[in-house]
Amino acid sequence: MTYHPKSDFLNVMMARGYLADCTDLQGLDEKLRAGTVSAYIGYDATAASLHVGHLLNIMILRWLQKTGHRPLTLMGGGTTKLGDPSFRSEERPLLTDAQIGQNIDGMKKVFARYLSYGEGATDAVMLNNAEWLDNLNYLTFLREIGRHFSVNRMLSFESVKTRLDREQSLSFLEFNYMILQAYDFLELHKRYGCVLQMGGSDQWGNIINGVDLTRRVMDAQLFGLTSPLLATSDGKKMGKSAGGAVWLNGDMLAPYDFWQFWRNSTDADVGRFLKLYTELPVEECERLGALQGSEINEAKVILANEVTTLLHGAEAAQAAEATARAVFEQGGVGGELDVATLPRDTLGEGLSVVKFLVEAGLVTSGKEAKRLVSENGLRFNNDTVSDANMLVTADLIGAELKVSIGKKKHHLVRLA
Repeated sequence: MTYHPKSDFLNVMMARGYLADCTDLQGLDEKLRAGTVSAYIGYDATAASLHVGHLLNIMILRWLQKTGHRPLTLMGGGTTKLGDPSFRSEERPLLTDAQIGQNIDGMKKVFARYLSYGEGATDAVMLNNAEWLDNLNYLTFLREIGRHFSVNRMLSFESVKTRLDREQSLSFLEFNYMILQAYDFLELHKRYGCVLQMGGSDQWGNIINGVDLTRRVMDAQLFGLTSPLLATSDGKKMGKSAGGAVWLNGDMLAPYDFWQFWRNSTDADVGRFLKLYTELPVEECERLGALQGSEINEAKVILANEVTTLLHGAEAAQAAEATARAVFEQGGVGGELDVATLPRDTLGEGLSVVKFLVEAGLVTSGKEAKRLVSENGLRFNNDTVSDANMLVTADLIGAELKVSIGKKKHHLVRLA
């Protein structure tokens, strides 16, 4: 983009790589300079925690507040009952009201780490769209809202076309999702003066619908802004790791493992991740990202520390770094490794290495365990294990046994 914004918020968005598209960049820039802007991002409650894939947009809300505007965090207590079909190959499983409520409670814990909530002009507001969606009268909604939507246009959106082109079923339930998301924007404008909706670039069609609907119903000018959908430099979806989703709730993913996720970033991603997920100056992010050889590893430590401090606090970040250095550099055990508990009865008089790894939950199959041993990828207390049939006994485990799988995964196994 060649546009040079004058507002602090858009300057941050463009300089740090947060901006994918905007409905009216100049108009939004002028609005941001004219006074405090209320903007929202919606989060459906499909899991008990947000994950790293959500973190980019949470950082956008944080920057919005830091530059003098008001973030609205919208929990999808209503829309979760339908499920967003955008770029999905199949319908989401339907959740009960109780499950949705529990998920929202889990998700709320994360936002307080990044945003300041309260009653002030720029204090964040936590909302739930069930407040206005749950009690809608269907016929009234169709007459007042549904008449503003063209099915032809809805079918033209990329998120819908992708599903239909693959001849995958799109239920009427899912098809209604974009109407309800547009209605959210209308309601947020009415109730809170919200003029900006943000989200990932997969939400572009849904955001446009809300902008258009509010213009038709209230003759108001609203704005939409999207961020890029990130993948790592090796093509993996951001937020996923070999072990599954990288959760933001500490009770679903230990701070040490969260720290390790960032420490294990590929060299090519370091500079970009520093800009997106930390508050270090852009120039410093670029300097660190340009480091080569062993120096880039220290940049990765800085990345891991900065991101972990924002979410879990400085103490957790320092403890994770100390543990990692003890494990990788000194061969020690450290204080925050994953702990696997093996029932003493299961161990009995001893298990082969292969059965031990499977029973302790450290590998998913005996085949994987055998491969580890054959490739010298398994170590007990820093000693390479070369015999897959070696017997693991209570005496060998002792108080605890450090099991290293490859160079980056370390566990403590204890008997129960």
